[in-house]
Amino acid sequence: MPTALQMASGDAALAAAVTRSRKLLNKRAMVAAAASAVPVPGLDWAVDAAMLSKLIPEINREFGLSPQQLDQLDPKKRDQVQKAVALVGSVLIGKLITRDLVIKAATKIGMRLTTKQLAKYVPFAGQIVAATVGYAAIRYLGEEHMKDCIRVARQAQLEVPLLEYSA
Repeated sequence: MPTALQMASGDAALAAAVTRSRKLLNKRAMVAAAASAVPVPGLDWAVDAAMLSKLIPEINREFGLSPQQLDQLDPKKRDQVQKAVALVGSVLIGKLITRDLVIKAATKIGMRLTTKQLAKYVPFAGQIVAATVGYAAIRYLGEEHMKDCIRVARQAQLEVPLLEYSA
């Protein structure tokens, strides 16, 4: 299975969007990992949801797929993007990200998150496992979302903005 960067090869704008998105993703995944190591019930879920609710819109923006960016497109191009989003099957592209959408996306990694919850109560080693699983879960969701963004951008022949990294 190719990575997002491999999928973006041959398109400098897509590759740049993936690189910028990965920088954001790494920061958020590290915070999620730290929260996962703390043995406080529910803290990691709250942090994961908060991280994802901020991360997903930022990734969308990097690919020119935020609601505001889509509103600025001409109607024909906007229709192409909406058809591409439907074809890819993403619930997180071009929409205002709500808690319900984050929960729906997190169901993809539900077993990993359950393992993280159970592991964190085993002294020391369990906290390391929980942190590792928390990091991997956020990274997985972010990488999959980037792949969806690439598929949509290519399918809709969307010109990805060359943004400067700011976060």
